[in-house]
Amino acid sequence: MFEAPYPPWDFTDRGSFETVIKRWPVILTGIIDNIYCRNHDLGVSLPSKTEEEKATIEEVIAEGKAIIAKVGEVKYDMARDRALKPIPEDGEALVDAYNTELQRLTAQKKNTWLTVPWLYSECYLYRLVRSFFVQTNHWRDYDPFLAQKEATFQKSAQAIYQLATTMHELEEDKETLASDPDNLKVIFKEMIQMCLWGNATDLSMLTHMSHEDIQRLQTVGRDAQAARAEYILRDDQEKVWHHLTSLAGETDSRVDFVLDNAGFELFTDFVFADFLVTYTPYVSKVIFHPKLIPWFVSDVTPPDFKSTTQSLLSPSFFPQESTPEGAPASESTEESRAHLYEMVKRWESYIESGVFALSVPIDSPLGTSDEKANFWTSPYPYWNMKELAPKLHESLQGSNLVVFKVGNQPSLGSGRPADYPCQGDLNFRKLTGDVQWPPSTPFETAIGPIAGSFPILSLRTNKADVIVAVDQEVADKLDKSGEKWRYNGKYALVLFQPRSA
Repeated sequence: MFEAPYPPWDFTDRGSFETVIKRWPVILTGIIDNIYCRNHDLGVSLPSKTEEEKATIEEVIAEGKAIIAKVGEVKYDMARDRALKPIPEDGEALVDAYNTELQRLTAQKKNTWLTVPWLYSECYLYRLVRSFFVQTNHWRDYDPFLAQKEATFQKSAQAIYQLATTMHELEEDKETLASDPDNLKVIFKEMIQMCLWGNATDLSMLTHMSHEDIQRLQTVGRDAQAARAEYILRDDQEKVWHHLTSLAGETDSRVDFVLDNAGFELFTDFVFADFLVTYTPYVSKVIFHPKLIPWFVSDVTPPDFKSTTQSLLSPSFFPQESTPEGAPASESTEESRAHLYEMVKRWESYIESGVFALSVPIDSPLGTSDEKANFWTSPYPYWNMKELAPKLHESLQGSNLVVFKVGNQPSLGSGRPADYPCQGDLNFRKLTGDVQWPPSTPFETAIGPIAGSFPILSLRTNKADVIVAVDQEVADKLDKSGEKWRYNGKYALVLFQPRSA
């Protein structure tokens, strides 16, 4: 298997250990609080239950207390830089993969919380926590991050209604858009910006496109792109668009999204996919790739994917906020709700017909094992996909473009200041092995053997130390500035790697 010529990032490479001593303990405390609240609610319900129901509830509470104790033990070990323990054989995927790698690290004396490679330890943490739930009778299907994901999603109502109205107006301008690829190109670039920054406001310009409006919007789009250019340290948007337009005339052209965050970011993934299949002649199908266990707090699982359209169609999902004067908030007007309903029903029809598809059965419960999805929650870099996940690799070779998402959504429950690395950026860290590459390393080099296997688009908002494909002069200037540019979420990369000829 491929090994990079540089060492991985670990916790000895910086002057402080915020991730281990601050952020992870906050996340673990959030899990403890979540289970405690669940147990409390169950306890309060006991007086109204039958004796049989009481017995079951008491079992659930006892198992919840046991999970709390185990999570607390991890916090204790972490704070004291103790050795990582093998993941117990719980019947779910990848136990051997994690424990074999841990044995290798132990032999190198790099098996404590502050000496282990960062990428391994973070993946290990979520797989270990998952094992605590799997080894119970009543908590196996429980996602301790679900409430946080839903709460964050519900706060995105204004942007969601705005995007729904924008897509509705695009439908009215469909013929105008189709008349000239340059019209589509303007919107495509704004979709990229939406995915990078999670900013829906810029898409509001893409409505009611008369001929004059298109000319104006192309100018505005160029100006907006220029304003953002200094923050996109490498921008391959033109290359990606050229690649997409080359698919014209092909049948069954397909794009794959390797998903990142649930909630609003998944919503924007749907919007982008909708644009590709509904408004361009270049894409016929989109496949979405989730994680099969609760992962890095906010990552999309199959239940998250399935519930997203259901939540968007529920009239009670978004809180009915009011203005200070008591009038209904503008983002939840009857018209905007109708636009959202129309768009999401189209998505549901696409899911039913297979135009949109999950890479695993949509009803897959947490912990399902699938050869085309297990790899996403392994501790390994993506460059070893062909050897370690051959069926997934073979499947992606059939794609016309694989989009690796790393959005700019705040990490849920991290409690982090803005100036140190968050848990995001995992897709990019795994693409590049989370290795200390020189910043000017070409993207093709940094992704190792996976380069050329299939067309890759990496949409990356910088939220971790690893940096590639940036001019050395630019990197040196930013390093000297003292700005935390590698991980403060202010800068981004749009990287495209074509399929080998």
